[in-house]
Amino acid sequence: MATVRTQIPARLDRLPWSRWHWMIVVGLGSVWIIDGFEVTVVGSVASRLSEAGSGLPISTSQVSGLAAAMYVAGACGGALFFGWLTDRFGRKKLFIITLVLYLVATGLTAFSFSVWWFILCRFFTGMGIGGEYAAINSAIDELIPSKYRGRIDLIINGTYWLGASGGALLSVAALNTALLPANLGWRLMFGIGVIFGLLVLVVRRHVPESPRWMFIHGRDADAERLVADVEKTVERDTGTHLSEVDDTIEVTQRQSTGFGEIASVMARKYPRRSTLGLALFIGQAFLYNAVTFNFAVILNKMYGVASDHTGYYYAVMCLGSFFGPLLLGRFFDTVGRKPMISGSYLGSGVLLAATAWLMAGGNLTALTLTACWTVVLFVASCGASSAYLTVSEIFPMETRAMAIAFFYAIGTAAGGIAGPLVFAELTGNGDSGQTALAFVIGAAVMIVGGLTELVLGVAAEGKGLEKLAAPLSSSSHTT
Repeated sequence: MATVRTQIPARLDRLPWSRWHWMIVVGLGSVWIIDGFEVTVVGSVASRLSEAGSGLPISTSQVSGLAAAMYVAGACGGALFFGWLTDRFGRKKLFIITLVLYLVATGLTAFSFSVWWFILCRFFTGMGIGGEYAAINSAIDELIPSKYRGRIDLIINGTYWLGASGGALLSVAALNTALLPANLGWRLMFGIGVIFGLLVLVVRRHVPESPRWMFIHGRDADAERLVADVEKTVERDTGTHLSEVDDTIEVTQRQSTGFGEIASVMARKYPRRSTLGLALFIGQAFLYNAVTFNFAVILNKMYGVASDHTGYYYAVMCLGSFFGPLLLGRFFDTVGRKPMISGSYLGSGVLLAATAWLMAGGNLTALTLTACWTVVLFVASCGASSAYLTVSEIFPMETRAMAIAFFYAIGTAAGGIAGPLVFAELTGNGDSGQTALAFVIGAAVMIVGGLTELVLGVAAEGKGLEKLAAPLSSSSHTT
């Protein structure tokens, strides 16, 4: 393959914020709204599905335990499989394919007639969402200017909670048997996910391929034309004249990167960064699963909240979670990654442990528990979003999607598959002591993640991706 010199990374990083960047945010960031909606739908309908007349012979533990675990298992497998394809065939192709897979699988979920069908559909829905994570996170960080990358990445990841809030509020109406039959409302919830996904698909068609991926994979001429068009668009929209750049990078083009080389990069070249990625992903997965997968069951079993009213409580918690990254995200670019990431992990871990102590003592009601959850996730949502931000920044471009996929899969498998299975058992019988134990587990693993960030964290704020980790095919690696 040819060796080329390019200024594309520097040209993309020096762009001022414009309407073109908003198109990227809307087109790509919508995946987290979908995921938030999906997870909330299952949490909201868990108790209703297990009731007589739902049209599906399934228990609460099968919905919030087995089905949730299979959804996460599918997401892990999808992240690895589609992550590899993303690095090989490009960001754009894969974030279209994975969205289509999601649409088909979640649509079929609405027609579930047995436990095995429901669980199988949840698995393939998870595959689509997991593949989205790898394709979308890599594309976002490669298209957003470095000085905005931290806050934008966090806010986009934080939109998960907008989807969750919307799903919670819709569940109030959909699960109201005065409005819809018990065997129809929950099916409608999955159908709404399909409609939203189709709207996203229309917008996403206009999002371009990553120029960074293009110039390494032999499409440098296409990349130059694309960036030139983007520069003209940004100059026209902002009324500013873009300055020249003098930061050039030289790379040897390649078609693909083998698994052996990817493993070597993670284990040998960047072992400290790999340890950091695992700690951050496992921590956030355990905390989220301790709270979210079983929220409706906890409110219903412990505090007698009706199935069609749990959405009100969850919507409040979700909005608090969205405002965390929205209000605090800019500090990840100004104060810095290391203090903000470690602070969000340690802070949310301590707050969740305090919530567990209050619950074990019988000092919480449905309202005060929701208030505690809201405060915990206001802080924790910044930490969870920063896990994706971190692994997408600190590894070479040729391995970026696979790095995201790997850490998402391993971390989520540890916290997201074991989590629902363990927490479903602890929270399913309404015992406050056992539920508090679930919270303590989530808090402890989150605190470990915060301590790891303090020791191994990378000061990535304001730095170009190629400065943080030079491409494998650049002169610094090949000479």
